[in-house]
Amino acid sequence: MTPLRPDRPRRIPRRARDRARTLALLLLVTATAFTAAAPAVATEIPKAPGHRLVDAYRGAPAIPRPVPADAPPQHPHLAPNGRSGMHADAAGSGTHPYSGPLGRDPAVTSAQIAPVGGECATATFDSAGRLLTVCGTFTGFLLKLLDPRTLDTLAEYKLPQRSSTVEAVTRLDFSKIFKDTSGGAYFYLDDRDRVVLADSRQHVLRIAHNQGADGAWRFTVEDDWDLTAHVPHDCVSWTNLFPSGVCDPVTSVMPDWQGRIWWVTRLGRVGTVHPGTGEIRSLRLPGEEIQNSFSVAEDGVSIVSDHALYSFRAAPDGTPVVQWRQAYDRGTGTKPGSVNQGSGTTPDLFGQGGERYVAITDNADDRMNVLVYRRGTDVSADRRLVCTVPVFTPGASTTDNSLISWGNSLVVENNYGYENPLSLTFGRSVTGGVTRIDVRPDGSGCDTVWDSAIRSPSTVPKLSTANGLLYFYEKEPNALGIDAWYLTAVDFRTGERRWQRLTGTGPAYDNNWAPITIGPDGTAYIGVFNGIVAVRDRG
Repeated sequence: MTPLRPDRPRRIPRRARDRARTLALLLLVTATAFTAAAPAVATEIPKAPGHRLVDAYRGAPAIPRPVPADAPPQHPHLAPNGRSGMHADAAGSGTHPYSGPLGRDPAVTSAQIAPVGGECATATFDSAGRLLTVCGTFTGFLLKLLDPRTLDTLAEYKLPQRSSTVEAVTRLDFSKIFKDTSGGAYFYLDDRDRVVLADSRQHVLRIAHNQGADGAWRFTVEDDWDLTAHVPHDCVSWTNLFPSGVCDPVTSVMPDWQGRIWWVTRLGRVGTVHPGTGEIRSLRLPGEEIQNSFSVAEDGVSIVSDHALYSFRAAPDGTPVVQWRQAYDRGTGTKPGSVNQGSGTTPDLFGQGGERYVAITDNADDRMNVLVYRRGTDVSADRRLVCTVPVFTPGASTTDNSLISWGNSLVVENNYGYENPLSLTFGRSVTGGVTRIDVRPDGSGCDTVWDSAIRSPSTVPKLSTANGLLYFYEKEPNALGIDAWYLTAVDFRTGERRWQRLTGTGPAYDNNWAPITIGPDGTAYIGVFNGIVAVRDRG
């Protein structure tokens, strides 16, 4: 593996260094004041003024209409489909096999994780239905075991603080945090209810949870694989404010069908860990960046960089091998609503009747395209591309979230204009738009089924295949300046809104790229800037 050449160190004036160190110390002391153990009982996230001036509920309850199709294959090393990760399964389908709320007098509960921040991104469920999530705070990520009904904390494990947080507070540039997808935000739950993640030290951890004789729940690190011999790790920290080398954070981890743990880094490294021997192998994609998670099927590992879509397999010694590469239109710059200049999607692996497809979006300048490819290694170059479908308004079209894939259908949302929890304050919203696209049964191309004006600024949406509802997290413009956030249910077949339920008001209820996750008990969970929200039917 060819190492990166370190950037030339910047000469920083002594006065600036002293100021930064003083600020860092003050912030560290301040942050420490907020690191006392969180109470076990959940505290509601505060609502901003105006929540009594907007509708709490709109629409009418939906009638469940299951959507028939072949479900994604169950990965042998992951928790059951719908429970294992941010995108619900190894294929990245964004679907759940059980019903979400139908809008029957839906109740809303929430849990504030920290005084500032505390967003809970990936949500998974163990075999007993308990909720496992990683929540981001200014003092570090927290792995939490939550009661799925009350959202009370049952156990907590503190992960190391990300370098982007230190950079944000010492350089007063908080975009560093909002464009950082590393540190454990992407994790998966394995087939033995263990969390597997990569922390900000470039270590891959496998963490179990168990209940002691005293009734208390605890997390235990069962395995710790150190990647630093393969990944540059001269990262900003409170004791290393001005590093001279390179820091390459680990973005995501996933297992392949043989049980190897694959990992990717922001600066384009792709590697594997053999969980039995601890042997690590890797390669680098020179000049490319990986800010998304990835998907896995029996035929390989699908990874998208900011330049191309890849299919990988592992050599006998675990070294990643490129099976095929497909470049796409990456445009000329980063759009508002994107993390980098490239595709914002985790690849979706789907298909019916023996067909095997993979779908992503590109970053074309005028209108983003949904791209569908054939996956096989025996597919000729002229047959690889199935279709290119432009979506949304010219000049205002991008997504930084995964597609939903079910059967031969894809659903994509428009995130153009969203940057962070402050970008939509004072009643503002995004251009919006949601589109469903179907691949033709004969594979000859794709067709747009419907377009919707839904304004879902930044969520990872989901489909309940058991009731036929899509779930989005919506914010509409408000002339009074009220920032009202709604869980919105949409008919998968028609694109029509069925109902909306207010979750809260203000930036604390902004989901800030976190997903909607449907739990096995029918609850819809939404990670929000200040914690996590749950919506469930009462009727």
